[in-house]
Amino acid sequence: MVSSQGAFTALVAAVAVQRLVELAWSRRQERRLLLAGGRVHGGADLAVLAAVHTGWLAGMLLEVQALQRPFLPAVAIPALAVFALGQTLRYAAMRALGWRWCVKVVTLPGAPPVTGGVYRWLRHPNYAGVVLEMAALPLVHGAWLTALVASAVHGVAIAWRIRIEERALAGAGDYVRALGGRPRLWPRWRPAARGGGAAPAA
Repeated sequence: MVSSQGAFTALVAAVAVQRLVELAWSRRQERRLLLAGGRVHGGADLAVLAAVHTGWLAGMLLEVQALQRPFLPAVAIPALAVFALGQTLRYAAMRALGWRWCVKVVTLPGAPPVTGGVYRWLRHPNYAGVVLEMAALPLVHGAWLTALVASAVHGVAIAWRIRIEERALAGAGDYVRALGGRPRLWPRWRPAARGGGAAPAA
């Protein structure tokens, strides 16, 4: 019979593989964007975010095993639900962006921003999803210290990333007029008017 630690390790490994697959997909998207005239912004922010994600994945496994964190269904089930919500938000953002989704900040000058899909409610649904994932996944097996530290560090890194991205998008098209009035990460539950187009690198 598989132990709760073994099942949790398998879950974290699956998330790590998912991230690697997404990175490979992002590289293909990036090449296509650059061929279409895209411009890359930032750089150091991506390295910091990659380090945070790596520490998050390794940290929760280490905490569970070294500190023998207990598996508590009353905590694990809500945590899994929040993690699933984070995944849903991220993939809704990827679907809305289509071929223009990329982990780097890449803009297509003059291209219209996304105003449909999940972008009707949020400017940065992808990042909102990651915030939920970062906090929830460690709690599936009681790794509250990793959840706390990773969320705090990630919050600082993502605030930096959002500043870089919004500055780049504002200079590349009609981003401020189209999306400037929408909340960044948490919805107000009142959808904006439907629109079209696609936004780069959100």
